[in-house]
Amino acid sequence: MAAYESDITQFMRQFMTQHPEEIASQKKGRDTWWDKDPQRERSAPAVTRHAPKAGGAEHTFQPLSEPNT
Repeated sequence: MAAYESDITQFMRQFMTQHPEEIASQKKGRDTWWDKDPQRERSAPAVTRHAPKAGGAEHTFQPLSEPNT
């Protein structure tokens, strides 16, 4: 019994055999995102500012003025 292979998988296999340059392009793209080269300089992470702790100015709104009754 032959293993099932979807139309998409068949298309991708055929496409990759017809366009071998795509393999190099994929590798370059992966290297961009998953580069683990320790020699590569990396910038320092941005300074994060944390939200103020509770008990601060959470309720700074002014209540609506009510007419005198």
